[in-house]
Amino acid sequence: MSNDLRTHIIETLEKGARLDGRKADEYRNVEVTYSVTKNAEGSAKVVIGDTEVIVGVKLAIETPYPDTPDNGNLMVNAELLPLSSPNFDPGPPSIQAIEIARVVDRGIRESKAIDTKKLCIKKAEKVWSVMIDIISINDDGNLFDAASLATIAALKDTKFPKVSKDHEIDYKTKTKDSLPLSKEPIEVTVWKVGDHLIVDPTPDEEKGSDGRLTTASLSDKELCAMQKGGDFPLTSDEIGKMVDLATKKAQDLRSKLS
Repeated sequence: MSNDLRTHIIETLEKGARLDGRKADEYRNVEVTYSVTKNAEGSAKVVIGDTEVIVGVKLAIETPYPDTPDNGNLMVNAELLPLSSPNFDPGPPSIQAIEIARVVDRGIRESKAIDTKKLCIKKAEKVWSVMIDIISINDDGNLFDAASLATIAALKDTKFPKVSKDHEIDYKTKTKDSLPLSKEPIEVTVWKVGDHLIVDPTPDEEKGSDGRLTTASLSDKELCAMQKGGDFPLTSDEIGKMVDLATKKAQDLRSKLS
């Protein structure tokens, strides 16, 4: 990014606005759509401005991990399609895709959003595996929050497929049984640009940022996960302000899930 553009972004923020006219703590329009594909046990699409992400959830009966023999498995994968941005290349997952997957995974895991013990079929032998696929359709900034919100929506949409007595799965027939989703962690990423804190950045604002902090919180504002990103350190005062802003905006995003 050119120094002139970064300077212009910061000067605009100092005037209480952003290049697209929004306030520092203002999201673009957020839309959540459930059941966007029939080929997954649960799915959702989230659109934030022109950023669009689809998430699908697949369920399978597999062997549990050795250290958690009576818990179901959870896997999160993110794929940033080249068609969604000229900055994404085909091939193995990029560092950005891996980080998005890990941040979303951490929010679900640390909040214990899914009661994984209820996914156990037979201890040490058979459990349900929950596999989450995050796919970018268009990247116009803020993939972290879009991916996280779409993931929670897809998990809410998930129904178990029909299973025979021999544990054979009929993926064409869904039951009315939902995932044991007891909590809904909402992640909000706050970005530092100069001395200013913003949410829902555009690509230019992301490039001009000094750092970011993604915070996962529950409906009672309890924090369950945090992930810092960017090349520059954050002070304890900045972290406190970022957490306060994130938990406040999480309530707005949570309302989009109803």
